[in-house]
Amino acid sequence: MRLPLSLLIWGLFAASMFVPASYAVVRNNHPASQSFFYSGLLGLVCVILIALSLGGRTPRFGTLGQLMSLLFAFALLPVYLAIPMHDALQTTSFLNAYFDMVSAITTTGADLFADPARLSPPLHLWRAQVGWMGGMMMWVAASAILAPLSLGGFEVTARGQPGRGISGATRMQRADPRKRLLRISVTLVPIYTALTLILWMLLLISGETSLTALSHAMSVMATSGISPVGGMNGASAGIAGEALMFLFLFFALSRLTFSTDTSGAASARLDKDPEFRIALLLIVGLPVLLFLRHWLASLEIGATEDLSQALRALWGAVFTVMSFLTTTGFESADWDEARQWSGLGTPGLILLGLAVIGGGVATTAGGVKLLRVYALYLNGLREMQLLVHPSSVSSIKSGDRIQRDGAFIAWVFFMLFAMSLTVICLALTALGVSFENAMVLSIATLSTTGPLIEVAAQTPIRLVELGPWAKAVMCVAMVLGRLETLAIIALFTPDLWRNR
Repeated sequence: MRLPLSLLIWGLFAASMFVPASYAVVRNNHPASQSFFYSGLLGLVCVILIALSLGGRTPRFGTLGQLMSLLFAFALLPVYLAIPMHDALQTTSFLNAYFDMVSAITTTGADLFADPARLSPPLHLWRAQVGWMGGMMMWVAASAILAPLSLGGFEVTARGQPGRGISGATRMQRADPRKRLLRISVTLVPIYTALTLILWMLLLISGETSLTALSHAMSVMATSGISPVGGMNGASAGIAGEALMFLFLFFALSRLTFSTDTSGAASARLDKDPEFRIALLLIVGLPVLLFLRHWLASLEIGATEDLSQALRALWGAVFTVMSFLTTTGFESADWDEARQWSGLGTPGLILLGLAVIGGGVATTAGGVKLLRVYALYLNGLREMQLLVHPSSVSSIKSGDRIQRDGAFIAWVFFMLFAMSLTVICLALTALGVSFENAMVLSIATLSTTGPLIEVAAQTPIRLVELGPWAKAVMCVAMVLGRLETLAIIALFTPDLWRNR
């Protein structure tokens, strides 16, 4: 039986509800267990009934139909996912539960419940689990759905038009979309799961509690930034746990860290990958600049004698830069130490900029993506060469990663991102949010970096105090930031309805 992708995703999330249900039973939290058990059972019954009614119907919309299923998963599926959340918590509105599930499944990680103690452990597990599954869904979809359509950053390297790909030019495009999705799922899902389990065990060994270790492992792999203890300040693994998470965040910098399936190069090498190299430059260069800035400030207050504080400040900057560049949003426990040591405030604008840049193509990270930044850099470098030597022939080599019009397409996406940011910011401002807070909320949602809401503004923004329409606008922004504007535009192509 060939079922639509949206129905398969619904069934997968329905079956996953038995995990927090079982955990709630272990913790003798029977009301929460009943909420998840009955919701999961109801979801599976609905999926089975719909599957039987569809019978042997064959999906006719191909890869674009799968893209529409993704939109369904991010926008409509949270309505179902919020049912056990709302029923088990019973102290919040259904809109808040829906907002929280959209935030989780899009790997944004915007924390509506500022106090972690308000949620029971099964609810914390459910939030982390939804974020992890949303990250896994995007990991697979990037290679199986977005790559053939030349979307999600692949439009910079592919020779096909964004949203259309190369019609019949390669075996990748000629292959059955369902078979390609199955093949890539079989390849990537075990890797994703194994990496999560490895990080979970390593965090347990470093002294972290079981639930916190599992939630942080899921959050790192999904770059969701969801934590049951409020981040690194509430963790018990210390700098060892941060170091382990730092290493696993490298998987969000480039797809070559886990797969060469979508690489355009014949022999892909991580050390030659422009995304990875730009990320290393930012991870090393920016903390050094911050460290020097902190060092100069500490000279004025005479606090240079403590070398350990200086090293902790440097580590706090390195970890935090890495976390926000990958749009995870974990703030190092030593980040506060860095501020106190230097006597300077939090450079929130830098964190906003890092989140906008984002991580690698075909990873769970959000943002503009490093490959698009690299394409714009090459184009800018070429334009400066032409200013000096107008008749010169380009000597800039990018291998076979960047196509001829790659910089133009990257610029188009950047303009679409800026326009989306402007529209969301104006909408929030019109709904009564201050301009500074509206800008932070817009960048946090469009870059899927929810923890920015806590650390980028001068004072933390309390999401629970926002009006219902402001929350609805942020939900739209989170879905738009996860799927990207070009993918939404591709859904309106006539090809989707031509064979209807």
